[in-house]
Amino acid sequence: MEESLLLNPSFYLAGIPAAFIFGVSKGGFGGGLGILSVPLLALVITPAQAASILLPVLCVIDMFGLRAYRNQWDADHLKRLVPGAVIGIVIGTCLFGYLSANFLRLLLGAIAILFTLDFYLRYPRNPGQTSPLGIGLGIAAGMCSGFTSFIAHAGGPPLNLYLLPQRMPQVRYVATTVLFFAVVNFLKLVPYAGLGLLQIENLEAAAILMPFAVAGFLCGIWLLHRIPARAFYHTCYLLVAITGGKLLLDGYAA
Repeated sequence: MEESLLLNPSFYLAGIPAAFIFGVSKGGFGGGLGILSVPLLALVITPAQAASILLPVLCVIDMFGLRAYRNQWDADHLKRLVPGAVIGIVIGTCLFGYLSANFLRLLLGAIAILFTLDFYLRYPRNPGQTSPLGIGLGIAAGMCSGFTSFIAHAGGPPLNLYLLPQRMPQVRYVATTVLFFAVVNFLKLVPYAGLGLLQIENLEAAAILMPFAVAGFLCGIWLLHRIPARAFYHTCYLLVAITGGKLLLDGYAA
């Protein structure tokens, strides 16, 4: 008889830090750090089950985020990103089960590393100076983010590729990502349910992890308001690079 997931100590060893990391990232600190959560939990369960457990956790954190950052997001950028994300979710739904997890790790890792190199080699260092990007890139970034978010809750790097060069004030940047992913995550519930991923055991596991995610969220907000703008952006890019490197190593080693 197969052991219940909730009785497996390794689930808690991987799941609690995974949920906390997601919360910190959702709270506004850590840039693409949340991309580590699914691979971390996938060390002890399948990637699909890891994603299905963490989706309800994300939706709950999103509700906290919408309250904390309400009316502080950038509507103009969201008008470009959200339609693209819907397309990406549809593509992810159609291709689910056909994509290699290692291919996705390599793709996301390459995006994250190239994104960080682009920042340090080309974009100006002044946090107040923007690097405007076109409507087409906004839609494309939203589509890539919606797709990678559907597959592995890893939509951060494509979204940051578009948003970070805008050099928004920290709170506006965080609020924009919060609303974007709230829309994306709640939309994902429908195809996840249709694919049979929201099983009772997975929902029970999500309920256990939620308090740790909320604690991480509050920690992320606390850090956001105590980190200077320059340090904030450099920290975001550094964490994106680290996570990108880990994904490349995981994809290559498997």
